[in-house]
Amino acid sequence: MSPDHDRPDLHGGRVTREDIEAKFREIKGEVETTAESAKGMAVAVGAAVAVVVVLGVFLLGKRRGRKRSTFIEVRRL
Repeated sequence: MSPDHDRPDLHGGRVTREDIEAKFREIKGEVETTAESAKGMAVAVGAAVAVVVVLGVFLLGKRRGRKRSTFIEVRRL
């Protein structure tokens, strides 16, 4: 099989400007679709990381507060 067998749009084995422009439009569409799906994934991952960081800082601050606070025991007779 020759490469021209699958491409009936080639004119006698020559590549025209229209062929090149059509291929660039096809590639551009694929890139835009991939970029949009990657953006959604990046936002989800970023939100998850932010939640984990905030939770970690909260728990570390809570632990530090317990260590530094004074415990007073009151006994009544």
